[in-house]
Amino acid sequence: MKPASKNSVLWAMIVSMTLGNMPWYNFSALLKQIAQEFSLTSADTGFILGAFQLGYVIVVGFTGWLADKVSLKRIVFWATLLTGFFAVLFAWLAGGLYSIMVLRLLTGLCAGAIYVPGMALLSRWFPANQRGKALGAYTGALVASYAGGYLVASYIACLYGWRAGVISTSLPAILAAFVVLAFVQDKQMPSAFSASASQNPTTPQVMPAPRGGYGGALLITTGYVGHMWELYAFWGWVGPFLVACALSHGLDQAQAAFLGSGLAAGIILLGAPASWLWGMMADRMGRTVAIMLAGSMSLAVELFLGFLYGHSLALVAVLAAWVGFWVIADSAIFKAGLTEMVEPGVQGFCLGLQSVVGFGVTIISPMIFGQVMEYYNGPVEPTRATVWGPSFMLLGLGGLLAPLGAILLRRHRQSALMNGGKR
Repeated sequence: MKPASKNSVLWAMIVSMTLGNMPWYNFSALLKQIAQEFSLTSADTGFILGAFQLGYVIVVGFTGWLADKVSLKRIVFWATLLTGFFAVLFAWLAGGLYSIMVLRLLTGLCAGAIYVPGMALLSRWFPANQRGKALGAYTGALVASYAGGYLVASYIACLYGWRAGVISTSLPAILAAFVVLAFVQDKQMPSAFSASASQNPTTPQVMPAPRGGYGGALLITTGYVGHMWELYAFWGWVGPFLVACALSHGLDQAQAAFLGSGLAAGIILLGAPASWLWGMMADRMGRTVAIMLAGSMSLAVELFLGFLYGHSLALVAVLAAWVGFWVIADSAIFKAGLTEMVEPGVQGFCLGLQSVVGFGVTIISPMIFGQVMEYYNGPVEPTRATVWGPSFMLLGLGGLLAPLGAILLRRHRQSALMNGGKR
C-alpha cells in the first residue's frame, strides 16, 4: 500500500466519522413519531437516551486501553461496521420501550469504539502544534454526523415513516467502515514523549504522566465531566424542545416535527465549524483559555433557555443556536490537552478513561432532564410539555465544572506541557 500523508488520513477519518455516527441521534430526530406509536413518556425517553450512552461508556474505556495494544484502524473499522448493522436492526425489531432500549444499547456499545481510537490514531499523525486543529476537525465531523442524522432522518420520516428515517441514517455507517478500510493507515506510536515544554530547561520539574503523576490529566478530565454533562443532554433534548415550541405557536404536528427537527439539525451542525475553528484558536491562545471562554459562552444562555418556551420561536432558535455553537466548541481541546500531558504509551488508556467518566455522566444527565420534565409536566409525551426551564438550568449548573476545571488546571505545573507551553 502506498504510504499515506497525514492530511489524506485526516480527510478519510473525517468522511468516515461524518457517515459513521449518523445513527447516534436519529432516535431523537424521530422521537415524536416513535413516542406516539409506542406511547413513550418523557421519563421513558430519558431512559432510552441513557441506554445508548451506557452502551458507549461500557465499551469506550476498554477500547482506549486496547488502542495502546493493537491496530487502531482495525478497531475503528469493526466498530463503525457494527454500529451500522445494529442501527439497521432497530428499524425492524423495535417493538416497545424495552426492545428499543436494548437495540439502542447495542448500537451504543459499537459506537463507543469509534471516537477514542480515532482520536488516538490522529494524535499519532499530528504534532502538538497542529493537534488542536486536527482533532477539532475530527470532532467537527462527529457533530456534522449528528446533525446529518437529525436532518436526514426527520426529512425521510416525513415522507416515508420513521423506519425509513432510521434506515436512511444507518446504512451510511456501513459505507463509512469501508472508507476506513480503504483509505486509513495506522502510524507507529512515537517511542518517547516529545512535548516541547518537557525539553525546556527552565521547567525541568515538569514531567508527563505517568512519571510526573496524573494531576494534570485529572484536572482536565474533571472539566470534561462538566462539559459532557451539558453537551449530550442538550443535543438529545433540543429537538423535542423546539418541536414543543413550534406546537405552542399553532403549527400542526407534522409541521412542528419537521421544523423542530430541522432547526435542531442546524443547531447541532453549527458545532462542526465551531470545533474546527476553536481547535485552531486553542493552538494559538492556549487550551485552558479556550475552554474557559467556550464554557462561559454556552452557560450564559443555557441557564435561561428553557424559560423562553412560548416566546418568539425565532428568538428561541437564535439563542439555542448560540448554545449549539459554544457547547461543543471546546470538546476536542480536552482531548488534545490530555494527549500532551501523558506519554504515548498510556495515551489511549487515558483518552479512554477520560471518555468513560465524561460519557458516564451523559447516561445520567438525559435521564435527570426527563425526570425533572415529568415532575413539572406529568407523564405526557415530551413535545407536549410546557415547563422546560428547570431542566435546562440543571444542564447549565453542571456545565460550570468545565470552566472551573480549566481555571484549576492553569495553576497546575503540568499544564505547561500543553501546546508547547501555551496553557
